[in-house]
Formats: sequence, structure tokens, C-alpha cells
Amino acid sequence: MLRLSLRWRVAVAFGLSSLVVASLFAVATWHLASSYMLGQREQSVTAQAVANARLVEGALRVGSEGLNELLTGLAGDPQSTILLHRKESWITSGRQVDPAVLPAGLLALAREGTPARQRLVVGKVSVLAVALPVAAEDGIYVQLSPLVELERSIRFLSRLLVAGTALSALLGVTLGWWTSRRALRPLTELTAAAARVAQGDLQARLPQQSDPDLAPLAATFNATASALEQRVRRDARFAGDVSHELRSPLTTMVNASEVLQRRRGELSTTARTAADLLANEVQRFRHMVVDLLEIARLDQDVDDQALEAIDFGELVRNVAASRPSDVPIDVEQPPPLVLADRRRLDRVVANLLDNAERHGGGPVRIAVSRRNSCVRLEVDDAGPGVPVQLRERVFERFARGAHAGHRSDDDGSGLGLAVVAQHVSAHSGAVWVEDSPSAGARFVVELPELPR
Repeated sequence: MLRLSLRWRVAVAFGLSSLVVASLFAVATWHLASSYMLGQREQSVTAQAVANARLVEGALRVGSEGLNELLTGLAGDPQSTILLHRKESWITSGRQVDPAVLPAGLLALAREGTPARQRLVVGKVSVLAVALPVAAEDGIYVQLSPLVELERSIRFLSRLLVAGTALSALLGVTLGWWTSRRALRPLTELTAAAARVAQGDLQARLPQQSDPDLAPLAATFNATASALEQRVRRDARFAGDVSHELRSPLTTMVNASEVLQRRRGELSTTARTAADLLANEVQRFRHMVVDLLEIARLDQDVDDQALEAIDFGELVRNVAASRPSDVPIDVEQPPPLVLADRRRLDRVVANLLDNAERHGGGPVRIAVSRRNSCVRLEVDDAGPGVPVQLRERVFERFARGAHAGHRSDDDGSGLGLAVVAQHVSAHSGAVWVEDSPSAGARFVVELPELPR
């Protein structure tokens, strides 16, 4: 079932309210106006009929000569009809109408000496019939006056009121939309600020509000965002401080481990096994400390002074050249440029290659190309690929994908891809994983291209 947004619900409510009010006003106006116009028309026709009936009665008293000419003159309008009943016969002037269509009740009242009037349709024409008694010769004077113009005016008024009602409803919807937009603007700003905070912009704040109802909301949100920013920065400083403090004892441990490895032949079998385990764990510890130091720096914005135009193809070749594997590298010509921090991009490429070596059976292809004004880096590995349900999770901190919960000599710290995601995001880029044509995983990085 389709559910309208709050803004549309408010707009529709305004429109329906306007429609109801305008409809009631239109109905009341139509009834009052039509009743007034019909009443005025009936009074006018009745007064005219009374005057005409007196003329006819006077003519009958002095004689019937010229009666037809008088009736013809009284009819006037070709749509009007004058009927005179005398001596058991009818005289008709104007539009010819069969006297049989006249209501018997109307004629009966006139015969009894009571003036009467009635609306009826004669020959598809709506008329007002006025029947008056004529004392001379016990006659009946009947006048049929058309109501065509009156009905046309009432229909025009009806169309006008309907159009006004529809326009009022449309204006109500427009007013509701505009009002709801202004009323919901603080909520829209709150949503946008919350989204920025969720994306990592801890400096997002709401503008100060002068409205007493909105000021507490803005103040509370800003205080919460400030507290969150301070908490995150405090945690980052703590991680950085711990990592720095660990570097000295870690260096001692690495040196001691290397000494043990050089004298490995002098050790007993049990001691050699212990030395190997110690060396593996020390190396893992060293990688974790380095990654933690990098994570501690991730919350800092990219230093504009560290940005430079970088030949991305050359950077990838340099990082790959420092590794023992000979992986084919395809670079589109001319080599694309990016505006970036060289140290961070070095770390991005190195971490992607490390991930391919540890978890993907080694890299099998590296490609640098252009696509949609972006520089695209693709790293294909020889592994089994990454399941769809884990393709976002692998970029989280301390995530090891399908190896989570297991330990081996080749396991990393679980921070490498998180560092990649953070560095790429800091450069307004994107990173994701998909299937490669070789059935392994393909890690893709896209960064804005720097025009030459």
C-alpha cells in the first residue's frame, strides 16, 4: 500500500479542507443566488401577467374587436405564449402551445378566482405559467414566460462555482505544500546533519534557531554532536598514544626476535618452535600497531598542503615493484592523474596487494584506467572471491571476511581494508569488491581524475 510522505499528507489535508469549505460556500451561494433570481423572475412575470390580464379584461368589457391584436402585442417575445379561455374555447397568441398541456390544477385555481403560477416544461422549453381569472365572460388568462435566460445564468453560475471550488482545492494543496515545506525545514536540516554525522563529518551542526519551539532541538543536537566528536577524537588520541607507546617495546621485541632467528640453529627443537611462534606473533603485532597508528590519523582531514598531482599508473608500478611477485600491470595511456596525498595512496595500493596475497591467493592482474571522469584501479586475485553478504563488511575494522574467528600465520590485523576505505573516502572516492572474470575477487577503487 502506497503511503504518502508527511509533506504530501499535510498538503492533501489542506487541499481537502479547502475543498470542503469551498464546496459548502458554493452550494450555499448557488442556492441563495438561484432562489433569489428565480424569485425575482417570478415576481416580474406575475406582475406583468396581472397588468396584461387587466388589459384583456378591459378589452372584453368594451367588446372583442381588436382582441387578437392586443394578445399579439402582449405576447411580445416569440418564446412567450398568451392563452385566453372564453366561451368554451381557447385563443392562443405567440408561440403556439396546445392548451391540453396546461396542468388541470393550475386552471382549476384560476376558475375559482385564485391566481396561480407553476413552473413546467412545454415543448422542451422551461416556462413559468401564470393563470389569472378574468371576470368578464368567466374567462381565464394564462401567460407562459420562458425561463431559458434564467436557466442559462444559473448554469453559468454553477460552472463558475465548480471552477472556483476546484481552484480553491488546488490552492489549498499548494498552500499546504508550501506551509509543510517551511514547517518541516528544521526536520530536513536535522536529517541532513544526522546523515553527515553518520558519514563521518563530526563537525556537522544545526544553525541556531530563534523559534522557542525549535531552539531546544537544535541545541540538543549540537550538544550531542559535539560530545560525539569529542569522544571520537579522544578515542583516536588514545589509540594513537597507545600505539606510539607500544612502538618502543615492539622495536625491542622485533630485534630480539631477529636475533633468535639468526641463532635458530643453536636452539633445541622446542626452542626453535617457540622462536618461530614468537616471530610470527611479533610480526602480526607490528602490523597491527602500524595499522592502529594509521587509523588514529584517519579522523584527520586530508592536508591540502600534502596534495599533489600524481601519475596514478606510476604510483601503482612503484608500489608493486617493491613486492616479489611479478603481476601484470595495465595502465591506460596517457597515464591518468589524480590530486591526492601520495603517502595515503601508497598505503591504499599496498594494502590491496597485501590483502590479495594473504586472503586471495595472490594478485593476478592490476589495471589503471579511466571511467566517467574517474581514475579506476582494479586488483584481481586468484582466490575464491568474496560472498555477496560480506562485500560491505570486509571494509569494516577488524573484519577478516570468511576467516573471522580463525587464526593462521597469514592472517592480518583486520584493519587493512578499513584503512583503504577511509583513505579513499577522504579523497572523495569509492571502493568496493566484485567478482573478477577469473572467478576470484576484484577490488575496485575510483578517484576523481585531475584534468591535464
